[in-house]
Amino acid sequence: MSLVELIARADERGLAAGGLACLDRCLPLLGEDDELLRPLWGSLADGSDWSGHLERARAVCGTGGEADSSGVSGAFGAEAVRLARHMLDTAPAERTAEALRPWADACSLASLRIHRLLDPAADAAPDDAAPAAARAGGAEEPSPLVAAELRRQIAVLELLAGHGGQGLRHALELSGEGRRVLRAVVSRRARGTAGTVR
Repeated sequence: MSLVELIARADERGLAAGGLACLDRCLPLLGEDDELLRPLWGSLADGSDWSGHLERARAVCGTGGEADSSGVSGAFGAEAVRLARHMLDTAPAERTAEALRPWADACSLASLRIHRLLDPAADAAPDDAAPAAARAGGAEEPSPLVAAELRRQIAVLELLAGHGGQGLRHALELSGEGRRVLRAVVSRRARGTAGTVR
């Protein structure tokens, strides 16, 4: 099943976890502590309201401007930061399937675009069509960083579909793994070195 199909079939908790996981993995771009989103994960686990946690996370990150502390520079870096911030700014306060599905879908695409923008193995001029094709199960092999992010997104949705709330812990672990990968990429860009992180 393609990522697009998994998002279309996901329930409320799967959609919330899928979108949150994408945002969590891109947190290094906002220059914030890895634990910033942990209360949101906690609210998914116990079924409590997450609107207050969302507001606090937005307050910590600020809104609208550039996240200078991320260390990402250049036009592609600025766009990656903008996409990450938009994921947080647009997260719905109401955790209903109707509100979450378009957000989770947008987060999925934004995260893949971020990884495409920052992937040193990708083409010099990122093509927005490539992440969309990868989500739909396109035949063309995506760049290494995008392929790894695609696998993580699929794994999170499959975990929640197959194990419900019990899959949240593993989903959080996958997000932590992806966040460490992206942090390494951001660090390499900040140092001006080349290399591919898989």
